[in-house]
Amino acid sequence: MDLKYLLFIGSALGFSLALGVCIIILAYSKTYPVIFRSKKERQFFDPATGVYINFPAISDKCSLNLSVIVPAYNEEERLGPMLDECLDYLESRRKSGAFSYEVIVVSDGSTDQTVSKALSYTKKHSCERVRVLALEKNRGKGGAVRLGMLSARGSLLLFADADGATKFADLRKLEDSLKELVVSDYLSKPEITADTLAITVGSRAHLEDEAVASRTVFRTILMYGFHFLVWLFAVKGIRDTQCGFKLLTRKAAAICFESMHVERWAFDVELLYIAQKLNIPISEVAVNWTEIEGSKVTPVWSWLQMGLDLGLIWLRYTIGAWKIRSKGD
Repeated sequence: MDLKYLLFIGSALGFSLALGVCIIILAYSKTYPVIFRSKKERQFFDPATGVYINFPAISDKCSLNLSVIVPAYNEEERLGPMLDECLDYLESRRKSGAFSYEVIVVSDGSTDQTVSKALSYTKKHSCERVRVLALEKNRGKGGAVRLGMLSARGSLLLFADADGATKFADLRKLEDSLKELVVSDYLSKPEITADTLAITVGSRAHLEDEAVASRTVFRTILMYGFHFLVWLFAVKGIRDTQCGFKLLTRKAAAICFESMHVERWAFDVELLYIAQKLNIPISEVAVNWTEIEGSKVTPVWSWLQMGLDLGLIWLRYTIGAWKIRSKGD
């Protein structure tokens, strides 16, 4: 059989398969994400009064300087040390000047004592400082962070991992970098900052050489492969998209998280993809980071899953299966 004919048949079959996949994706994809919350997930518990109170909405005006969102899935052991360090830092700033904050712990359908552990901090610090959003089923880290963001009161919104790998003293670095983007002081003018578009991401890229030295060759290949896929399909100019320490203005958080579809590990990439598509200013800041035992990420499987998600993110946006809400919507 003629080689040109075989190539033609192969190309036709490949094109037909790709077209079929695109048609299926278009047929079954939601153009904009459907964000469902049960009645229970719209409320937090106040141990002082024994009643449930509705969370505010991100569409409301900010009423304090900083909201810290902590996604937690079965983190009863690691959550305590992280909250101790976090609250010690935030309380010292509150007592030394005009600074207000809240911490929202989002239990992502935890089956251990994560909720009870978090509520003990609400009881100690009051629900003005610490609130617990208990999701009824596991949604994934991105889904937990999104619902925490949409329930926050801050001018700036930070999400931080429950393992405490990044220390809160580095928040100053993110604040200073973001201040250069918004050209206003969020402590004295929180309303102005809240209505500005800007994102600052913590980065572990400066630790990459050390990480390579301690990893196997296979894991190093996977790491660089993932970085390449991020650059190819989604985000340009950000060396570390996955560090769980990101600071957003209130308006940027509302726009990005209300448009975000991915609810699992690759949500950081889609978040930054949306921000870059909307020309939201982004800065990257080196932070200290320590690996803490008990990570929920499985090195090989999680990276492969994220790699697949990256390709699907690019494809869905490219063919119009997913769309981004405009800044004015």
